[in-house]
Amino acid sequence: MPEIVEIRSVRQFSLLIVSAVCLVVGSCMPQNVTPNNPSSSPVTPQPTASVRPLGSPASPETLAPDVAQATEADIWTQMQQGTGYVVLLRHAQTVAGTGDPPGFQLEDCATQRNLSEAGREQAARIGQVFRDRNIPIHQILSSQYCRCLDTARLLNLGEVEPSPMLNSTFTNRASEAEQTAQVRQRILDHQNTPGVIVMVSHFVNIGDISGINPPSGGAVIMRTNQQGELEVAEQIRDW
Repeated sequence: MPEIVEIRSVRQFSLLIVSAVCLVVGSCMPQNVTPNNPSSSPVTPQPTASVRPLGSPASPETLAPDVAQATEADIWTQMQQGTGYVVLLRHAQTVAGTGDPPGFQLEDCATQRNLSEAGREQAARIGQVFRDRNIPIHQILSSQYCRCLDTARLLNLGEVEPSPMLNSTFTNRASEAEQTAQVRQRILDHQNTPGVIVMVSHFVNIGDISGINPPSGGAVIMRTNQQGELEVAEQIRDW
């Protein structure tokens, strides 16, 4: 009998040691589950939070409940069914150069930097994507620069309306604040309206609005959130 008492005491001491190790490590295998038991269910690791890059789709887990449901569908479905979406589209690829030649005139395309043949094909391809995905178009606005007007028309999505607020501020930064305010207000006014507004503009203008500088033919899709603030819903760099 003394021998039995001694064995039980060692076992109790061992259990105390195991319990202490479990507390330090943070987890222990349940007592009724052994590695050799094939019927035991594995422990599923808990998901960890991730950082959302600017312009990338958010997962429902990272969003507030009132917008989580909307993100379950891709951006094209959202634009089909939702309201308030505005596509800030940078003009398609141009001939080599930056800005425009000295003394250019808005009314004379020959004095401006214009679309290349690849850019014309790119613009047509972008428009086809919208048609293939049945995106309803509410309005198409464009900078008065020829490379933007040509891009907008080659989309073949509807009538194009020239809009001075989308004109390049690259060489005229004095008008940047006023133009940016006008574009922001137009997006805010569209909040509860079905159909997408496509705004064809320039590198610097889109950056001023969204904080993102897209490549030629790239787009930033924006909307007004539930708090009445502009937000980037998606960025498209390649069609």
